[in-house]
Amino acid sequence: MAHIDAGKTTTTERDAVLFRIHKKPWRSEAGITIQSAAVAFDWADCRINLIDTPGHVDFTLEVERSLRVLDGAVAVFDASAGVEAQSLTVWRQADKHHIPRICFLNKMDKPGVSFRYAVESIEQKLKTRPLLLQLPIGEGKSFRGIADVVTKEQVIWKSATGMDDGKNFERKPLKEADSPDLLKDTIDARTTLIEQVADLDDEFAELVLGEFSENFDSLPADQLHSAVRRVTLAQKAVPVFCGSASRNKGVQPLLDGITMYLPAPDERSYDFLQWYGDDLCALAFKVLHDKQRGPLVFVRIYSGTMKPQSAVYNINKNCTERMSRLLLPFADQQIEISSLAAGNIALTVGLKQSATGDTIVSSKASAVAAAQKAGKDVGSSHGQTRGAESLLLAGVEIPEPVFFCTIEPPSMARQPDLDNALACLQREDPSLKVKIDADTGQTVLCGMGELHIEIIHDRIKREYRLETYLGPLQVAYRETIQNTVQATDTLDRIIGEKRHQVTVELGLRPWEGEESATAPVIEYAENTCSLLSPELREAVENGICTSYVQGPLLGFPLQDVVVSVHAVTANTGTSPTVVSACVSRCMHKALKKADKQVLEPLMNLEITVGESHLGTVLGDLAQRRGSIQEIQSRQDNKVLIASVPLAEMMGYSTALRTLTSGSGTFTLQLASYQAMSLSEQTALLNKRIGLA
Repeated sequence: MAHIDAGKTTTTERDAVLFRIHKKPWRSEAGITIQSAAVAFDWADCRINLIDTPGHVDFTLEVERSLRVLDGAVAVFDASAGVEAQSLTVWRQADKHHIPRICFLNKMDKPGVSFRYAVESIEQKLKTRPLLLQLPIGEGKSFRGIADVVTKEQVIWKSATGMDDGKNFERKPLKEADSPDLLKDTIDARTTLIEQVADLDDEFAELVLGEFSENFDSLPADQLHSAVRRVTLAQKAVPVFCGSASRNKGVQPLLDGITMYLPAPDERSYDFLQWYGDDLCALAFKVLHDKQRGPLVFVRIYSGTMKPQSAVYNINKNCTERMSRLLLPFADQQIEISSLAAGNIALTVGLKQSATGDTIVSSKASAVAAAQKAGKDVGSSHGQTRGAESLLLAGVEIPEPVFFCTIEPPSMARQPDLDNALACLQREDPSLKVKIDADTGQTVLCGMGELHIEIIHDRIKREYRLETYLGPLQVAYRETIQNTVQATDTLDRIIGEKRHQVTVELGLRPWEGEESATAPVIEYAENTCSLLSPELREAVENGICTSYVQGPLLGFPLQDVVVSVHAVTANTGTSPTVVSACVSRCMHKALKKADKQVLEPLMNLEITVGESHLGTVLGDLAQRRGSIQEIQSRQDNKVLIASVPLAEMMGYSTALRTLTSGSGTFTLQLASYQAMSLSEQTALLNKRIGLA
């Protein structure tokens, strides 16, 4: 995991080169990894399940769902840039899932690299304690190997070509005759490492203060390895490795570090495992569509054993499915296997309904038993097993899209093909949303960024052989209200020979909580809730949610609105559908009375530029309503941290390349939604209704 262009995929491929694995992650034409690639291989008597994740901010969810199923992570950093914007994001994601990790400072052969700077940025920006297990021998063009701080050995890579590249190296003890300065630096680093670890691990501190208090040099390497492993698994510190993945230097010691310091599956504790025991429990974390085999579902097995030709129960979908085949993505091929135990990642064939975030167990009875052990309610109005879904295996949080555009097939005859392609892509990518415009009937594509939508468009063309037309890219605004309003509405209909009559009284007011409320906050007046039957209450809430999707100004979703249900009176036998329709109509009536406000997405922007282009970029940001928060120095570059409305960032990658002669880079991330100024809102409304 890492910031874009730190070298994750190169590192993954160099791991793969050692095993003659030729399968690469799926990358865009720009050379950006946009889908995770999973592969299994053996190293030092261990099996490693490795997933290479994207670094681009548009594909944060892809990282999230990968981290959800992993036991440990390797954070890759460009040693000339240190911690960059997306590095910080994925680090926080790993914190959320309590994942132990190690750091790999890549590109040590790059001009302008600084090992010390990179380590300091890890300590300062990530608020963690780096443990230096290696020192580089040379930097930039002179980088040729590493000094192992734990064993006091040097590892020198010799130049080689072909498939043996990276395997041709020499490991030997560090001697003063070879390099007195390097030996001194390594001994000093080892002393510092011992002191750091002793400060974090009581067992090691006792050993150091007792038997080896006078002479740290005589402390055995295996004792130090064990202590570093304990503090890594406890997430008190992170081991730091270095190398150059593109030159195949440092990859083997990194793999040794993975097996030595990151946890095996049985060393991670998960609360839900106690409810399942030896029964199957797995999480579907990724779906791929294969034209011959249909949907291929990647699953992480947490407990029990998975076997082909067996029925499994999907808790989220409340359905039983039959798995026809079980594959292991091993080396450069998918190997069919007869069973797979807990701790592995498998590729399943035949699961038609399962999607990302679904919990897979052996049977419905198993899910019910687990939920009962967990003390949760079993069964709901939707027939699902509550508790087993919400408590045992949480999926991933799916962020709301910020861009949308219309998409059209080349002809109406191809519309079913487009619908099928979009359905398949949505199962693969939960952050992609597809909806139908109620007014025009057009298909609308909603995504996380310009690149995200561009790649979806490209995949439809390449994988589904379908030429589609995209409408202009538009920003996903939101709407809210600024004052308290009330409305009453009555709906009286005769359907067939039966009269359906309902009267609804609602109140709306702005939400004043600290965090935004994207779902309606529904309150019931005193005694109103108790007078409503569960069926009638569900109909009321459905009506509110339906109208919440479309605001009164531009038809964008509402947020930060509290709906108070004052009264609902309905004839006996009135259809719930009529109740929902009346509530929805009453909501629209109230919203029309209110003072309305458009909210626009505000983005966190980080731009890296040379000092010579700083003034030009600052001037351009001022025209884009950007607010500069900080300007940092990073080696020879300046890093601008700013907030800017998303609407002003259309086509910014091209603009920045022009302003900086191709040298500037940037990352964007959604920060929040903020109210537009009156003049900006008026201009937007005029533009959208065709007056400008």
